[in-house]
Amino acid sequence: MALEEALATQSVFQLGLLLVLPMVMEIGLEKGFCSAVCDFIIMQLQLASVFFAFQLGTKVHYFGKTILHGSCKYRPTGRGFVVYHAKFSENYRQYSRSHFVKGLELVILLVLYEVYSHSYRSSNKFYLFITLSMWFLVGSWLFAPFVFNPSGFDWQKTVDDWTDWKRWMGNRGGIGILPYRSWESWWDEEQEHLKFSNIRGRILEIILVFRFFIYQYGIVYHLDIAHRSKNTVVYGLSWLVLVTTLLVLKMVSMGGRRSGAEFQLMFRIKALVFLGFMSVMTVLFVVCGLTISDLFACMLAFLPTGWAILLIGQVCRPLFKKIGLWDSVKELARAYEYIMGLLLFAPIAILSWFPFVSKFQTRLLFNQAFSRGLRISMILLRRKDRTKTFSGKST
Repeated sequence: MALEEALATQSVFQLGLLLVLPMVMEIGLEKGFCSAVCDFIIMQLQLASVFFAFQLGTKVHYFGKTILHGSCKYRPTGRGFVVYHAKFSENYRQYSRSHFVKGLELVILLVLYEVYSHSYRSSNKFYLFITLSMWFLVGSWLFAPFVFNPSGFDWQKTVDDWTDWKRWMGNRGGIGILPYRSWESWWDEEQEHLKFSNIRGRILEIILVFRFFIYQYGIVYHLDIAHRSKNTVVYGLSWLVLVTTLLVLKMVSMGGRRSGAEFQLMFRIKALVFLGFMSVMTVLFVVCGLTISDLFACMLAFLPTGWAILLIGQVCRPLFKKIGLWDSVKELARAYEYIMGLLLFAPIAILSWFPFVSKFQTRLLFNQAFSRGLRISMILLRRKDRTKTFSGKST
């Protein structure tokens, strides 16, 4: 109980209220206390805290990357009055590794804390106080690029972004293919720092990856099918299940490539895999005591483990190429990219169904322009017409 109260008190400091106190005092001395409070409220309404948290994530990612592997690279952040709509694939390329991956990892940690902390947590209200700042950070890292993206919740642009992202994910890479044309080219570019990293950086990277294995180790012993057993056999069986699942997916993928136009053969392979899966799940539910909650827990356990295997494969790329597993690593990476993209795109698509969300976003982003009598729609249309004119001249 005392620990929970201490953490709840600490959460107030994590909200950053004390960090803005010097700014409020400075504005208060210049313009008065009421003006300082009003400016502070306006800044919060304009989501200045969200932008600050997102910018902080950018610094943390690239500082850590430089400390581990060295080298430096200029990353443009954009300047000036931005009025164009950035596509979903562009935002994904720019912020996937620096924000989205870390945000989803924090989501898994917060969900695990909520599910498995009831045994020592006296009240649910402390969970909100303790994790409020973390949920705010997660929301900022995952959705800030789309909130500050003009026309980010316009339905037609959302449909166009989805089509563009699927095309980008499906295009094959190769020599001369730019990263914005193909996912494979972008994925290879994201690993360039590992080619020039020394042995110390590679070892530290692998050590950091081992945290994902701890997730699996802690979750499998809480499964109902484990019957509260603490034997190491439970952890070994979890690895057996994971490896079997990856092998089955690999066989299905190889069968799909080799069968080609032979639709009947591909259909039989998928039907055989489906029947085998249903048979195994029936035995596990009836005989071994598997529950629905165990399935969700297994997802929380195995998804981080698969990501850890993927990261280790990227660090040990020459070794995996020698043993012929690099193509499997690439297929696993593509599957994870699809999952992350769907998780990010689903809330955007849902909000795009409601027209008032897009109007509210436009008013939020261009509030000062509206107050000064500018017409944002004309600015956007003028840029669109100018783009069409340039494209017509080029053709």
